[in-house]
Amino acid sequence: MARKPLTRPRKIATQERSRATVDNLIEATARILVKDGFDKASTNRIAEVSGVSIGSLYQYFPSKEALVAAVIERHQQQIMQTVRSELAQVSTQALDQAMRRFVAVAVEAHRLDPRLHRVLAEQIPRVGKLEKLQTFSRENFSLFRTYLEGARDELGVDDLELASFVCVTTIEALTHNAVLHHAKELTDDRMEALIDEAARLVTGYLKG
Repeated sequence: MARKPLTRPRKIATQERSRATVDNLIEATARILVKDGFDKASTNRIAEVSGVSIGSLYQYFPSKEALVAAVIERHQQQIMQTVRSELAQVSTQALDQAMRRFVAVAVEAHRLDPRLHRVLAEQIPRVGKLEKLQTFSRENFSLFRTYLEGARDELGVDDLELASFVCVTTIEALTHNAVLHHAKELTDDRMEALIDEAARLVTGYLKG
C-alpha cells in the first residue's frame, strides 16, 4: 500500500529571513502549478524557480504536497479576506439583496487568481492534509447560516442547516463554472445578469 505524502510543514518560519524563504517557495509553487500543472511540479523545480536550495526547501517542507497545501491555505486566506470585508453589511439587508451580494462575492472570490484557483480545485489529489482543505472555505457556509438565522421571518424553509448547504453548494458550483470555464463568453453585462438570475434562484428556494 502506497504511503500518503506528508502535507504538513516540517517547521514554522519565525524570523524575517526564514519567512522570506518560505514565501518564495510558496510563490514559486503557485507559479509552477499555473504554468505546468500539479503533475509536472516537483521539489527540484520549485527550488530552482524560487532560487532556494533544495536542502533549504526540505528544512521547511517534506514534499511538494506540503508546499501545495501551503499555497491552498494562502489562497484560501485571500478569499476569506475578500468575503469577510464584502459581506460585512449583509446582515442588515433584505433576503433578495443579501442573496445577490452572496453570489456577487462568490464571483469576486473566484476572480482572485482564477488560473491558480482552477488548478487547486481540479488537479490536486485529496490526500493527507489536502483532504480537509477547500479552495472555497467552509467559513462561507457559517456566514451564510448565520445570515439565515437572522432572516427566519422571510424564509419558507425550516431546516437552515440543509438550506445553507443547498444554497452555498449551488452558488459555489455556478460561480466556479462561470468564472473559471466561461469567462470569455460572459461579458460584464452578462455576468451581472447571471448574478441576478442566480440570486433569484436561491431567493426563490429560500422563500419556498
